[in-house]
Amino acid sequence: MAAPSRQKVVVVGAGPVGSLAALYAASRGDEVEVYELRGDLRDPATVPLNFTKSINLALSERGITSVHQSHRSGLIDNVLRETIPMYGRMIHGRERGQLCEAAQVYDVHGRAINAVDRGTLNNALLNELERTPNVKLFFNHKLTGADFRTNKAWFERRIPGETPQSDSLGNAGRSPEIEVSYDYLIGADGAHSAARFHMMKFARVDYQQEYVDTIWCEFRIPPSEKGEFRISPNHLHIWPGREFMFIALPSADRSFTCTLFAPSGHYTGLENAPQNLHAFFDEHLPGVCPELIDPEALSEQFNLNPHLPLISIKCRPHHYSSTVAIIGDAAHAVLPFYGQGLNAGLEDVRILFEQLDKHGVYDPDISVYTRSVRRQAAFQAYTDVRCDDTHAINDLSKENYIEMRAGVKSPLYKVRKFIEETIDRRLPFLGWRTQYARISFSTQRYSEVVRAVQHQSQILGIGLTSALVAGAGALSVLMWKYPRSYSPISFIRWLLHRFVKAWPRISREIG
Repeated sequence: MAAPSRQKVVVVGAGPVGSLAALYAASRGDEVEVYELRGDLRDPATVPLNFTKSINLALSERGITSVHQSHRSGLIDNVLRETIPMYGRMIHGRERGQLCEAAQVYDVHGRAINAVDRGTLNNALLNELERTPNVKLFFNHKLTGADFRTNKAWFERRIPGETPQSDSLGNAGRSPEIEVSYDYLIGADGAHSAARFHMMKFARVDYQQEYVDTIWCEFRIPPSEKGEFRISPNHLHIWPGREFMFIALPSADRSFTCTLFAPSGHYTGLENAPQNLHAFFDEHLPGVCPELIDPEALSEQFNLNPHLPLISIKCRPHHYSSTVAIIGDAAHAVLPFYGQGLNAGLEDVRILFEQLDKHGVYDPDISVYTRSVRRQAAFQAYTDVRCDDTHAINDLSKENYIEMRAGVKSPLYKVRKFIEETIDRRLPFLGWRTQYARISFSTQRYSEVVRAVQHQSQILGIGLTSALVAGAGALSVLMWKYPRSYSPISFIRWLLHRFVKAWPRISREIG
């Protein structure tokens, strides 16, 4: 049997996730065409879709593994050289009238997540694609239609600087449209995905979209007068404020990209009374202004930078038939509070192509029909594997917002973190790890992480309850046998004495 011709793959979206998908397809011999709504993303003049820089990215194990498995020599090493490792959080606040900060490590084994500029990662991937002979890049092309039964898509080709002509009746004209055929299409065009929109005309998609009551605005902490970082570059800095928070991530130019997350009501209040901005920061986010950001710069950035919503999206399935699959934010836009949006999207690519390989889509001696049947089975397996996981990280990201803005200062959170990290450090054979370590420093399925952490919580609860019961039982026996020596008052005094004596060591351990 003669081998079929190479598949033609169309990727919609040239961001990091779409670019990585194109690399995976190209490395398997497919003819790949990438279509991007915006201009060349490597051009500094290209305006982002939301008219601002993206929230800084945190590249962790899932993303690193996925880029590494593109089998592009040196690609991930080149990207990592441009990143800044962050070994933990730095919690900022004010105590007894004085500014203070406390570090909380991410991992007892010293592992770090990596702060990376979106442009650095995207440029590296696009440059790799441009060097690949079986890949073509098309910028300024908008997906306007798709028929996933006949394997055709239509793109409006926008010519920069040109205005579409109106017709004889005065109706606004359209840019030239082209028709593109393909074997399958990958939608990687973000939360407001055109690929997903057209897929929903063919597939019965359960779709859930939620705008959380949180607005974000970007700020910048400049380098010091000597060109150095003003605060530690190896931490993700958090100013928790219960209902809101301010975070800062290091950038390669020794500045920090910062984000204020707050309910829409706070933004409305500050927009209507901008004179209160500095007092708001001083009261709720001490140490930001004027220590790190000049008051004039803070006001200017708040007024000029857009105030943007946060969207959360779940959908199922992530494919239709053998002709389309969606990945990244197109399939599951997640809130940014676990730093997993990028990593989950890159992992989608790895999982999708693992299923294509597993189902023999790239076996050399198969017919076009057989390959289509196998591709449909692979896409179904991708949906079956991935939907539960992307729904899980979506929920975890929402929960982590509460932890970051309030929980990180809770004594209960600190004690639990101390116990779990001590077990991980002292008894590694138990396989006990914190939820954060499982998410950020492994490729364990998100849904399995949830189940593992729930199991650990049950064990921890049983253990603490058993210890309290045993302690109370032992105390009761001692008080019965030696009523004078072990009266309740003397025991409480002894317990308080031991606690006060041990507190300095405990407080250092739990931050």
